[in-house]
Amino acid sequence: MQNLNKTALYNEMEKVGGKMVDFFGWALPIHFGSILAEHKIVREHCGIFDVSHMGQIFVEGKDAYKFIQLINTNNVKNEAGRGAYSHIPNDNGGIIDDVINFCLSEEKFLIIVNASTQEKDFEWFNKKATGLDVKITNESKNFSMLAVQGPEAMQIIEKLEPKALEIKRFGILACQIFGQDSFITRTGYTGEDGVEVIIPHSTAPKIWQFFLENGSKPCGLGARDILRLEAGYLLYGADIDDTHSPIEAGYGWVVKLKNDREYPSKEIFAKQKAEGVKTKLTGFVVSGGVPRSGCEILYNGNVVGKLTSGVFSPLFKGIGVGYIPTDLPEDAEFEINFGNRMGKAQKTKIPFYNNKV
Repeated sequence: MQNLNKTALYNEMEKVGGKMVDFFGWALPIHFGSILAEHKIVREHCGIFDVSHMGQIFVEGKDAYKFIQLINTNNVKNEAGRGAYSHIPNDNGGIIDDVINFCLSEEKFLIIVNASTQEKDFEWFNKKATGLDVKITNESKNFSMLAVQGPEAMQIIEKLEPKALEIKRFGILACQIFGQDSFITRTGYTGEDGVEVIIPHSTAPKIWQFFLENGSKPCGLGARDILRLEAGYLLYGADIDDTHSPIEAGYGWVVKLKNDREYPSKEIFAKQKAEGVKTKLTGFVVSGGVPRSGCEILYNGNVVGKLTSGVFSPLFKGIGVGYIPTDLPEDAEFEINFGNRMGKAQKTKIPFYNNKV
């Protein structure tokens, strides 16, 4: 772990049994004892995740909203407290990153970006800001971020900041927490209700202890991966990347075409929506083994794709997603190659699990 980036909570997580692994260059816990127990905690009570590897990029200035509309596939409201999930497209129909844009004021926005794409995103943003009156700052090194997820999350966060209950889905609240300028958002990556608390590093250990003392249980990357895949959420660098479009990923709903604003690859996406795509990210319920990223997907004995994500789910047993051709028969029967044996795979709709939060 010596050469890995460590969050402000690294020591706190080790104290409570965090099993640390390398995650995109960060030392983060895979679990605190049992991945399946942590999954159950989030689905039934409340779990807390250290997501401080995520990045925070601020956009300020007279043309801040104009800039936001130039880089996103989705429409983002210019209304303080509102946010929107979106994809940042490149010029070739691919995805630079999937992000969440939050409006803090008419001339200030916060973009939450992925751990592995912070530098790439920042470079792209500055390139697209040429000629605009905006200031773009990468503040990722200055903030810690905790995700508090589960049915009991909101009653716990209320004890820390009562106004958090007023935050709408995909909303943001700028507030003071333990005397420090902070943010609370309400997005989630688990399919359950909950919040993310964005605070200065110095406050992170105190916030961590607060949530533990009020009933939240520490959870790691293993449970998080199962939860997000059950909910049909994408992992950048696996399920989406620079070579796949939002339409191919089954996220055509984030691509808004019925307006005059322009953004990269808009014409490509319009054509894909009108004519269809040749491959699409598809969900599978798998038997005969635990599906993993890279497992081959076969139809009639021929390899037609590979899983981009796969896990053992307590709710469905084996589940996974992968890109396969769209011209295969609707009732096609598939197999998964586990390396030393074959298993059956039943195509199914995504998300696997929907709590309608």
